[in-house]
Amino acid sequence: MPAASQVGIVRYNGPFPMPAVITTRDIPASGELKVPASAIITPSAVELARERGVVISEVAPGSLTTVAPPEKTVALGADHGGFRLKETLKPVFEEFGLTLLDVGVHEESPADYPDIAHKVAQLVASGESARGVVIDGAGIGSAIAANKVTGIRAALCYDKASARNSREHNDSNVLTLGGRLLTASQAEEVLRVWLATPFAGGRHSVRVNKISEIEQRYSRTWKPPNSSDL
Repeated sequence: MPAASQVGIVRYNGPFPMPAVITTRDIPASGELKVPASAIITPSAVELARERGVVISEVAPGSLTTVAPPEKTVALGADHGGFRLKETLKPVFEEFGLTLLDVGVHEESPADYPDIAHKVAQLVASGESARGVVIDGAGIGSAIAANKVTGIRAALCYDKASARNSREHNDSNVLTLGGRLLTASQAEEVLRVWLATPFAGGRHSVRVNKISEIEQRYSRTWKPPNSSDL
């Protein structure tokens, strides 16, 4: 294991068990990476961790858990198009006293936004985190992907008004942002409003419940089409 100074803690908190093989894609930008004692770490991953000053710590199976309660936890993810904005916005979550479950990416290497959106959505749908934020180039694809997961109400927001409306009226639990369409300051404004705005309830609850009813109806009956039908 590389010996490096600890500059913060970054845990693997994806919705799936830690992969048996740790590669360079699993190494965060800084801090500490906790892995199962049985994990195999590639030489290139060890070297990258050394370069970034990341401490790789072996822990007993089952001990990679979140300490913060779900309501104080936000699942966060970005593809390569949103990586820089994701890192820029992290201090905002800290100001709100929130713990992050960062599912990646941890560098600007190409990644598929549906995979990232799916991981964030699963953490929210499972109850491990109350809300999630996904950032890709435009934010559109991640919203579409996240909304395929039962229980997710993902909203692409582009200004303070849309952020406030998505929370007050729609009780959105996943925010998607366009890393290439918003400046850092614009994205921060959107995020702050989204995090601070509660669901208004009342008549809006009736409408959100209707959305859930539609979702449940089709999640029970939908079947993938046969190739011959396409």
